[in-house]
Amino acid sequence: MAISLQLCRVPLRSYLSSDNRVPPRRRITTVFVRCAGGDGSTSSDSSESGFDAKVFRHNLARGKNYNRRGFGHKEETLELMNREYTSDIIEMLKENGNQYTWGNVTVKLAEAYGFCWGVERAVQIAYEARKQFPDEKIWITNEIIHNPTVNKRLEEMEVENLPVEEGKKRFEVVTGGDVVILPAFGAAVDEMFTLSNKNIQIVDTTCPWVSKVWNAVEKQKKGDYTSIIHGKYAHEETVATASFAGKYIVVKNMKEAMYVCDYVLGGGLNGSSSTREEFLEKFKNAVSKGFDPDSYLVKVGIANQTTMLKGETEEIGKVVERTMMRKYGVENINDHFISFNTICDATQVRQDAMYNLVEEKLDLMLVVGGWNSSNTSHLQEIAELRGIPSYWIDSEQRIGPGNRIAYKLNHGELVEKENWLPEGPITIGVTSGASTPDKVVGEALVKVLGISGEEGLQLA
Repeated sequence: MAISLQLCRVPLRSYLSSDNRVPPRRRITTVFVRCAGGDGSTSSDSSESGFDAKVFRHNLARGKNYNRRGFGHKEETLELMNREYTSDIIEMLKENGNQYTWGNVTVKLAEAYGFCWGVERAVQIAYEARKQFPDEKIWITNEIIHNPTVNKRLEEMEVENLPVEEGKKRFEVVTGGDVVILPAFGAAVDEMFTLSNKNIQIVDTTCPWVSKVWNAVEKQKKGDYTSIIHGKYAHEETVATASFAGKYIVVKNMKEAMYVCDYVLGGGLNGSSSTREEFLEKFKNAVSKGFDPDSYLVKVGIANQTTMLKGETEEIGKVVERTMMRKYGVENINDHFISFNTICDATQVRQDAMYNLVEEKLDLMLVVGGWNSSNTSHLQEIAELRGIPSYWIDSEQRIGPGNRIAYKLNHGELVEKENWLPEGPITIGVTSGASTPDKVVGEALVKVLGISGEEGLQLA
């Protein structure tokens, strides 16, 4: 279906709450955005329309139909989550210094693992939304987190994913009186704008660390810096972050960052880059509209998807900074480079704990987390780089029948292996991604101990 776009005048006062604390003489700001035709989708382009995403987000958050703090049911929803997602076997490990031996099997649990604060907060607010609106239709714009167990539970609570056709979300199915949840990764600004024009309740569970990255790219945009975002261009979080940036390019890893830096230096870094045409082809899905590498890479800033490897983000920042120093001189660096610390604390401590765990004497590693979870993939990466046999599974269902396992490697390959669990005394390192409930890890360990022939284990 063809989409016809037109400019719409939007008085931002319509997003303000009627709360008496709002000054009555607040100035009305009018912005322009691109609005969609009849299929219900929208597109916004800040460079063409003058749309101020920061102002829009600020005023949306003050609206009477917007909630990001819950609905007063925190205690009872946390109690429900505790019943649904905790594990006795994990509690036993924690009570014994994160290490316990069952027969011939010793399990060492990482010091930091599993549900982070932002994930727990997002899931808990989603639970509150269902309690607050028991009869309303509730939608969610993406998976709330990257964990199949939690997402299935929300489906059971009749929280439905927005339908997608030909790669586009069908926002027209959302009608007046519905409730829409924005997931922990956040939502792109055009999606927020579409929803704000409907008479619905928006429940925003965006992790505050993600919002911190948005603030960083908005500052870069204000200073006319191009944002170099360390992330995966199709990841929900990076899509949202890019929507708040002005000019941007997404680099997945150090190799891609070095390519960009080499281009800036005219092939003077490592010779990996080539022509402008090749550059644009290489990053065709990972740059802002109309991206010009010759003019847009004169002033750059660093941002990141919060789940990326901390060390790699830091090294990318250093390489880019050195590149700009080399190109424009140390004395001019502040005119060409800007950086804010946007590395998520939860991601960092889990990666640090994994680095500590792989230094111990282990026979193998079990990494538990959603197969589409970026932060879990980097935990697997740490083990693989250390040379430890590591098995990344998303649930206990990947183990068995018998001594068989189906697991994923860091680069995405799915592997099946027979006799993966060796006989005799073994030590297993265990960690889990920030979106993984303890219950899922506990169920996997029960399966592992069952293969080892340990009897009498009734914990999950």
